[in-house]
Amino acid sequence: MSKVIITVVGKDTVGIIARVCTYLAEKQVNILDISQTIVQDYFNMMMIADMEHATGSFDEIASELEKVGEEIGVAIKCQREEIFTKMHRI
Repeated sequence: MSKVIITVVGKDTVGIIARVCTYLAEKQVNILDISQTIVQDYFNMMMIADMEHATGSFDEIASELEKVGEEIGVAIKCQREEIFTKMHRI
């Protein structure tokens, strides 16, 4: 399994989850877990996804997700699980 952590942050608008999930489905990226909150009109989502069967490389998908974010007015970051874990260890 090739896990990635995807974070989405920005002003809340209609369709953020739909747009991100549609892109991931098109690329055959399986969402394993998802959490989202809205705090005073600000949207925050974290996803754990499996890229084992993805139809693109990690770099390609991470770059395209950033562009999707720009289109819908949010910041989207995609990190490999091992990098995310090391960055957040004490």
